Amino acid sequence: MARSKTAGKTEKQRLQKVLAQAGVASRRASELLIEAGRVSVNGKVVTTLGTKVDPELDTIAVDGQALSGQAQQLTYIILNKPRHVLSAVSDDRGRQTVVDLIDIPERVHPVGRLDLLSEGLILLTNDGELTKQITHPSHHIEKEYQVLVEGQPSTDTLWRWRQGGIEVDGRPTGRAIVDRMKYESGSTWLKIVLTEGRKRQIREVAKILGHRVKKLIRVRIGPIRLGALKVGNWRYLSPSEVQLLKQEIKRMR
Repeated sequence: MARSKTAGKTEKQRLQKVLAQAGVASRRASELLIEAGRVSVNGKVVTTLGTKVDPELDTIAVDGQALSGQAQQLTYIILNKPRHVLSAVSDDRGRQTVVDLIDIPERVHPVGRLDLLSEGLILLTNDGELTKQITHPSHHIEKEYQVLVEGQPSTDTLWRWRQGGIEVDGRPTGRAIVDRMKYESGSTWLKIVLTEGRKRQIREVAKILGHRVKKLIRVRIGPIRLGALKVGNWRYLSPSEVQLLKQEIKRMR
């Protein structure tokens, strides 16, 4: 059951105001905490003063500790994100988000992002520390995708993709695993495994190499696989899956 966009909706407030109202510190002292990188929202460190948050939806922590009243049992969820659903907690324009698809009392946030037109595996949790560990660029957690591209990329093209060094937003890409899976009506399914999480990287590289992406599905993050989970459905990770994920993070540090 999708969560209502209007029921219980609260006005977004400046982060430093929320901290002050929660008794963390004065407004000015809260600003200093934010600027020092000690405050996170949905697992991501926020250093910009004036950032607006919804205290009823967003998980806010100082030095890794949730605000009083936000402490809750740690929850870990896998969702098969449909196309045209935002990888976000909420949206000012009223568009559907991944959190809207999950009807649970705990506040959870997506771990990383899939762009609007992509689908597949996305993790949601209220564990800010786990979120930081998975999304930190130095930890190189593998993410596997099945990607349908236009045409039939040559062996040389796939070699270029694997080698990396293709400039996207002014920075060269890293190495990747890129293998053909099958051909389909003038297009090609590829298996792509990345250890970096740059915005729209697969789509941009495919475009540069002359093979526009037609469909993109994430099927794995580290040891966690999408499996037979249907589009739009979700489930809790098992304790053993959570343990495997934490072991993988520790191994990749």
